Amino acid sequence: MKGQTGFVLMAKRPFAGLFHTVARWQSLHHERQMLAHLSDEALKDIGLNRADVEQERHLHFWEDPLRK
Repeated sequence: MKGQTGFVLMAKRPFAGLFHTVARWQSLHHERQMLAHLSDEALKDIGLNRADVEQERHLHFWEDPLRK
């Protein structure tokens, strides 16, 4: 039955959502670190300043701006 097939597929990957969340947190941390290492001229090119980067860098890993 269709419902049982979906359940079986879910049971094979019970931690897929958790792994996806951890990978997103790691990616977000990496992006914040990259922003912190950019020069002021490079930040200006993308419309940011050093204060924006410092504010973003001090956010906790669970404060994902895409999840709001």
